[in-house]
Amino acid sequence: MFFPDPWHKKRHHKRRIIQPEFVALLATRLRPGGTLHLATDWEDYARHMLEVMQASPAFRNTAEGFAPRPEHRPLTKFEQRGQRLGHGVWDILFEKCEV
Repeated sequence: MFFPDPWHKKRHHKRRIIQPEFVALLATRLRPGGTLHLATDWEDYARHMLEVMQASPAFRNTAEGFAPRPEHRPLTKFEQRGQRLGHGVWDILFEKCEV
């Protein structure tokens, strides 16, 4: 999931797609060993996503904290915009645990 809407205003954080309930649903759909790759150019949202993913027992982080940008991830228009604005980009890679 690359560059989902960060809903940057605090009162809208509940609308962010990466929430515990959604991650639990993803865990029922993703095969063991499958990868969930998240990327954002909003540092606050990146920290939120990492916290939610680390709290899920169904997934394990493939890196220590944030992952380096994989070469295979396409460069999106949102990432290009973020780079122009001087934003960093954070990648998060988690693997679905074996059942």
